[in-house]
Amino acid sequence: MLSRDLLRNHADVVRTALANRRADPNLLENWLAVDGERRGLLVTVEDAKRQRNDASRAIGELKKAGKDASAAIASVGELKQTIEAGEERLASLDQRLADLELTLPNVPHESVPVGPDESANRVEKVVGEPTRFSFEAKAHWDLGPELGILDFERGAKVTGARFTAYWGAGAALERALISFMLDLHTREHGYTEVLPPFIVNADSLRGTGQLPKFEQDLFHLEGLPYYLVPTAEVPLTNLFRDEILEAGDLPKRLTAYTPCFRSEAGSYGKDVRGLIRQHQFNKVELVHLTTAETSFEALEALTGHAEQVLERLELPYRRVCLSTGDMGFASAKTYDLEVWLPGQSAYREISSCSNCTDFQARRANLRYRPEGGGKPQWLHSLNGSGLAVGRTLIAILENYQQEDGSVVIPAALRPYLGGMERISAR
Repeated sequence: MLSRDLLRNHADVVRTALANRRADPNLLENWLAVDGERRGLLVTVEDAKRQRNDASRAIGELKKAGKDASAAIASVGELKQTIEAGEERLASLDQRLADLELTLPNVPHESVPVGPDESANRVEKVVGEPTRFSFEAKAHWDLGPELGILDFERGAKVTGARFTAYWGAGAALERALISFMLDLHTREHGYTEVLPPFIVNADSLRGTGQLPKFEQDLFHLEGLPYYLVPTAEVPLTNLFRDEILEAGDLPKRLTAYTPCFRSEAGSYGKDVRGLIRQHQFNKVELVHLTTAETSFEALEALTGHAEQVLERLELPYRRVCLSTGDMGFASAKTYDLEVWLPGQSAYREISSCSNCTDFQARRANLRYRPEGGGKPQWLHSLNGSGLAVGRTLIAILENYQQEDGSVVIPAALRPYLGGMERISAR
């Protein structure tokens, strides 16, 4: 969430940010109105408490002098009622402020391109040439069933639309990708692997910004105060909720594999074919917890770690800086990595790497103590896909397809597949 100092004393900065994000400007104006009422009422209550204390002392003096104190006693009674009513209203206003703060998005960094949507995104670099074939490239939704490794019909039969069953080499390839990514990040990039719970509570989702704004995108467990994890960002970031870390223990670099569950509310009719937009998918996540002074340097490092997966697999991709109108709710700056998919003749997102600055830290109470002591400071949190596993499998199928319908296995994955070099139709 945004600091109250920023909202009160730099409201124009927040107004500009909301306008650039195409967010509702009334979010801030409502907060300012409630905050103004609260501060005015606080003055009234504090003044009433002062008058009550003065009156109480006067009562004591009157009684000591043997004089009539009934008027002063009546005055104290009236002040008590004023104070109680004021404190009850203050509690209501405090809750209203807190609720409004949870709806305000992060302020974009000054380096983020300003624009209404993805049309304003800025391509930062392109790595590799888009794969071209001497034959007509197939999309993964044709390749997978023809190879007997993806079964969309039986997945839908077992559960419903946007669920898929993997068979044989397809299941093995998915598992190999997870192991390859985790090994790369832990052995070469300095991450600590975590196996977190796949079910989280509402406090965790509020901490990273999924609640309350994106509740419709979550799978809630009926009758229980739990949700299926939408991304490992949620449990990883919340591992240190309400804790104070030591500066010497920073940065924290965490990675985890989890299945991810998303209702994809609002995406009906979009990417309905294949694996692009599933209700359940696997992902390897990267999370950094660091200081304000180093967080944008950390964003470059984290994004580079995700890029290494694509480069080791020799997949063409590009890095895109998202515009203010396209970036996520909690992010101050986001890079998307988009992999080339020849079956669709398009670049598609395979990783989103974001610096959330202190936005999540304020929600989840993530702090650290500076070296030499002093007041605890807010951490900066970053997250990114390293990578989305199903989309990486898509990219391999489409970029490594052969004219005979087989798919060559990238060299980096062969040790994870017992030396398998190719997937061919059964």
